[in-house]
Amino acid sequence: MTEVIVALAYLVDLAVGDPPRLPHPVAALGKLIELLERLLYRPGGFWSLAGGALMALAVVGFAYGATALLIYGLGLISPWLAVAAQIWLVSTTLAARGLAGAAGDVLKPLIDGDLQTARNLVARIVGRETSSLDSAGVTRAAVETVAENTVDGVIAPLFYALLGGAPLAMAYRAVNTLDSMVGYKNERYLHFGRFSARLDDAANYIPARICGLTMLAAAWITGRRAGLALRVVVRDARKHPSPNSGIAEAAMAGALGVRLGGLNVYGGRESFREYMGDSVFPLIPGHIRQAADLMYLSSFLALAIGVLARAALEAAAGMLS
Repeated sequence: MTEVIVALAYLVDLAVGDPPRLPHPVAALGKLIELLERLLYRPGGFWSLAGGALMALAVVGFAYGATALLIYGLGLISPWLAVAAQIWLVSTTLAARGLAGAAGDVLKPLIDGDLQTARNLVARIVGRETSSLDSAGVTRAAVETVAENTVDGVIAPLFYALLGGAPLAMAYRAVNTLDSMVGYKNERYLHFGRFSARLDDAANYIPARICGLTMLAAAWITGRRAGLALRVVVRDARKHPSPNSGIAEAAMAGALGVRLGGLNVYGGRESFREYMGDSVFPLIPGHIRQAADLMYLSSFLALAIGVLARAALEAAAGMLS
């Protein structure tokens, strides 16, 4: 039943995404993180690290427990109500439609020649400064964020939902939200956010490698450069500061035949990201659409493999029992 729930949740996300008028669990998790940060943050190495670890464990535990309790309570009223809640909750952990939509929003003004609007829109989905980016720079930023978020916005939630249903998917989303809010190497969060950042690295380790494989498969299916993508992953993925994001970005760069990475600016400070991929083609706005297409297909392949694997395991367990 879990695989059916997850597949339906994926379709719900593709159909409606995150309607702005509906409450979103991630927003509640964000409020909880803000509250616990005010209560637990202490300057200094050990106490800051301990407070950050306690906060992370509390938020993840709450996300799992509250979701499981809600589903249990709804199941007492009606099993179908519990199933519907699980489908909706899992869909809120997915961001395929939202990610493609945000990338498409950047693409349209680029095609129309409105570079300033494109800069403003891409600033909503990346952390770097965008005010001085040219068209290729905006394109690179959009392609990189699509690649990176294919892991934590789609494939990882699918992976954990197939493993443990809505409660585990929501616990993963709590981990990812913690990292996005406190997982920075700046003065405030260097110690306080370290546990959250490491927890996010661990949670994404397997999904990132699944993403690498399915992105290679998606490149092959669509007639893109699967061989080059594999070579770029082997050669360049380890150059990325993240042990996970480099796999998806390297696979995307190779599949599209472009070079990602380069100079970024954060808070007025320049930061050079090692190059990934080869400049077979110059970056053009159309690569944003191609990146979104690869994100969709690779996530669908990951879902299909996961559903089949879980169904096979359940069938095998049934035969042995």
